[in-house]
Amino acid sequence: QVQLVEAGGGLVQPGGSLRLSCAASGSIFSINAMGWYRQAPGKERELVASITNRGSTNYADSVKGRFTISRDNAENSVYLQMNSLKPEDTAVYYCNAESKIQPTISINSWGQGTQVTVSS
Repeated sequence: QVQLVEAGGGLVQPGGSLRLSCAASGSIFSINAMGWYRQAPGKERELVASITNRGSTNYADSVKGRFTISRDNAENSVYLQMNSLKPEDTAVYYCNAESKIQPTISINSWGQGTQVTVSS
C-alpha cells in the first residue's frame, strides 16, 4: 500500500499564489509518474499537471505558464506551485502516484484531496 498526504490548500485572492505538496509513504519499491488532478463542483476530475521520475512534465492548457510541478525523488514527494490564480482554479486538488510495491506489481494511488479556493 502507498499513502499520499497532501498539504498547502486554502483560500487565496485572484492573482495570488499557493504551493501544494504531497508526500508518498508505505511499501514503495519505485514511483514512476506523480501528478495533480482537480475536481470542481459538478465537473469531472481533470489532470492539472504530471511529472515522471525523469522529470518530464505535462500540463493542462488552462494552467500552462501559471503552474509548475516539481518532485523530490529522494523524498517521494511532488509539489505544485500555483501562481496567478483565477477563480476558475477553485477545486479540490488530488495528488496521484503511479508506483510499484514490488518489481512486477504496480498500483495507482490517490491522496485525500485539498481544497483550493480562489475568491476575493
